[in-house]
Amino acid sequence: MKTTVSTKGQLILPAEFRKQDAIEPGQSFSVERLREGQYRFTRDDAGTNAGLVDWLLSCPVKGFFVPLESESTDTL
Repeated sequence: MKTTVSTKGQLILPAEFRKQDAIEPGQSFSVERLREGQYRFTRDDAGTNAGLVDWLLSCPVKGFFVPLESESTDTL
């Protein structure tokens, strides 16, 4: 697959790749120059909570959350 460098020096990652790898605007990448004309782009780690909301929303059992009783700090 081919892409072009814009006048601002930006590369466009083809939509097919962005969709396959769930790449969102604002995600960061590292670029490494291997040798003249060869480069490696690697997506930086998203962090330990990446995908947490999607995982929680995918729970097959709804209504599983039950609030725990706790003391208020107002009474301390």
